[in-house]
Amino acid sequence: MLKCNFKNHIMNLKEKISLEEVKGKQFRNRIVEPECNKEAVLTHYLHNSKNGVSQFYKKDALDFTVEILQNKYPEETITNLVAEEALQYGIFDTFSVPFPPTENPKFKFIDLFAGIGGFRLALQNLGGKCVFTSEWDKEAKKTYKANFGETPFGDITKEETKAYIPDGFDLLCAGFPCQAFSIAGKRGGFEDTRGTLFFDVAEIIKRKKPKAIFLENVKGLRNHNGGKTLATILNVLRNDLGYFVPEPQIINAKEFGVPQNRERIYIVGFRQDLGIETFEYPKPLEKKVSFSQVKEKVVPPTKYFLSTQYVQTLLNHKARHESKGNGFGFAIIPDDGISNAIVVGGMGRERNLVLDHRITDFTPTTHIKGEVNREGIRKMTPREWARLQGFPDNYLIPVADASAYKQFGNSVAVPAIQATANKIIELIGVKQK
Repeated sequence: MLKCNFKNHIMNLKEKISLEEVKGKQFRNRIVEPECNKEAVLTHYLHNSKNGVSQFYKKDALDFTVEILQNKYPEETITNLVAEEALQYGIFDTFSVPFPPTENPKFKFIDLFAGIGGFRLALQNLGGKCVFTSEWDKEAKKTYKANFGETPFGDITKEETKAYIPDGFDLLCAGFPCQAFSIAGKRGGFEDTRGTLFFDVAEIIKRKKPKAIFLENVKGLRNHNGGKTLATILNVLRNDLGYFVPEPQIINAKEFGVPQNRERIYIVGFRQDLGIETFEYPKPLEKKVSFSQVKEKVVPPTKYFLSTQYVQTLLNHKARHESKGNGFGFAIIPDDGISNAIVVGGMGRERNLVLDHRITDFTPTTHIKGEVNREGIRKMTPREWARLQGFPDNYLIPVADASAYKQFGNSVAVPAIQATANKIIELIGVKQK
């Protein structure tokens, strides 16, 4: 039976329980196991408590809440009723984040292979509500949660993860990795994609039948495996799954307001019963952009500026590669130029460097003068990489630089995604924001 004193404690609760506290030393060994979806279930329940999607998460969210409260209040009797009331009274703090859930959403979407939420930012900007997200990388999950207050589910290839995907969402988004298919038959259909991550995307589409799909991949997908990979994907989407899929388009981020020459292939599809027979990808913006627009004004000289010796090593290494007809992974970018596609090279070393003469603006000590090159060449900062992908400055970067470079390098260019998503939303009958 519910104890009145504990009920009153919940009702008068002023200090909320943070999920970081749940992960603390007191609870860690008992309720937060590695590769566990408990926190994902709980945060998805909390984020969807007002839109009917919460039913897909409620049972497990209550079970997890009981565990948490039993550990925090060992003298109390914790029932599902107590747990439900605790959730109703907002006992958990998950919304003190830069990008909380959309209020009064105009459409619902899911975010697969979510990374750090580039798709989510774009779709939330258009008035969408994310009702399911998955990402396996631990550090990316940390960044995602810090910004959205929601923990992604884990491995989407597992049936226990797929089982949490709700019904009735409008749009499926996925930036899935490019993998070769073992084409068993001549057709190159659904069964031939088994064992690849595209198969898992296709399986979710088959089960849930969203109104529209929006897939993103590297430009090389177009010619991957002699074009067979893309041909199989299109065949599965069009013939096996019954979607109208116009010819995929190569979209360059530099044409949508960010100074980065980043080409990616976009694949858009619409459920055939919607009667959509044409689709126009967004036209490039008539807007010239340059690196100066994203360049940080103040950069710590000892952290990002490179030593003379290291710069010379890079230059020598590049010269040797170019003499053999090979490229080498860095470029010096002037303020009026644009970046190459940001990626993380072998051993995690950042490939893009930027020429910056502002080193003279500092009053460096003799020690710094001995370390920093006279030309002021430095590597880009994580914030500059974020800006190159169109992430706003209030987007938090809670991880070490090495992880941040990897995460932004693997992310999508938000403005290009948003421009394309807006075209999709217009066609599926959702009023744009």
